[in-house]
Amino acid sequence: MKKKKKTKCAVALILCDIIIVIGFFLTYGPISYFRNLLVTTSMTTMTHKYLARTFYTDEMIDEILKSNTVTEIGESVNVNDIVIGDFEQTGTYESVYEEEILKHEEGQDYKIVPLSGSGYKGYMAVIYDPSKIELAVAPKLGVRGSFLKDIAKENQAKVAINASGFLDPNEYGNGGAATGNIIKDGKLIWKGNPTGRTGGLSGFNKDHVLVLTKETPEQAIANGMVDAVEFGPFLMVNGKAAEIKGNGGWGIAPRTILAQRKDGIVLFIVIDGRQPGYSLGIDMNEAIRILKRYKVHNAVNMDGGASSSLVVNGETYSKPCGYSATGERLVPNGWILK
Repeated sequence: MKKKKKTKCAVALILCDIIIVIGFFLTYGPISYFRNLLVTTSMTTMTHKYLARTFYTDEMIDEILKSNTVTEIGESVNVNDIVIGDFEQTGTYESVYEEEILKHEEGQDYKIVPLSGSGYKGYMAVIYDPSKIELAVAPKLGVRGSFLKDIAKENQAKVAINASGFLDPNEYGNGGAATGNIIKDGKLIWKGNPTGRTGGLSGFNKDHVLVLTKETPEQAIANGMVDAVEFGPFLMVNGKAAEIKGNGGWGIAPRTILAQRKDGIVLFIVIDGRQPGYSLGIDMNEAIRILKRYKVHNAVNMDGGASSSLVVNGETYSKPCGYSATGERLVPNGWILK
């Protein structure tokens, strides 16, 4: 009996040693993928930065972040590229992805397309009439946010996705203090400091074209902006993708993306994440691949992580990963289809 116990203990110790060696190799070895993934994923959260700081010095973290970046195109959106309604049902499609977008019943406002790939699952709402899209704001903005499904119900929305980021100390923020400026109905209703990352004002002008701009709120309003939030990065501008170095510096996480094609069709994209066995999320490289696949012309990254959520007909359609019973978080606003 003693020999068996000694053998089991020896095996357990060997296994522990192997695990430690593998962990040390992944963390400090010559393969940068795991190191980049750990640092960029943890450093874009509010409460898990300690995971990176446990293993790496601040100097190492800075170097890793510098080697994983998103460089935006640096162009202004050409609003004349967008011809709203420039699509028709021919029954013949150039790809399965075009069929997923264009095939719909007459009078159908939207459709939901499931998305999946290596390690992720999510959904894409395809919206055919951008004139029915608007920004909906939590009624107590500045004090407390609302669950997205409540914002959707209050505004009789058919579909909704989250939009602005918000101040979130220790992931206990109540969604009331949005980061960045907010424009609603052509008026600046909220002045907030942006996150400091790339991006800018993103929203729809009076012609229902998605505009991504570095302008001030006052300039954007003067140029026809109706509804907008301030976030980023800008992933596609005029059909050109941002340059992604490494994994983009945002790690693998849940994502929310607002996009528009040249034919005016708007896409609400939500990728679930942080749920091993179901969906981990995506990095910016995969986000760009999805956008190219569906021939997106302009697109912007909205707030992600536990805030990412898709609501359809008043019910949460995606699987958010927050700490509430339903996984939802309080948010300051959302893009809705009326």
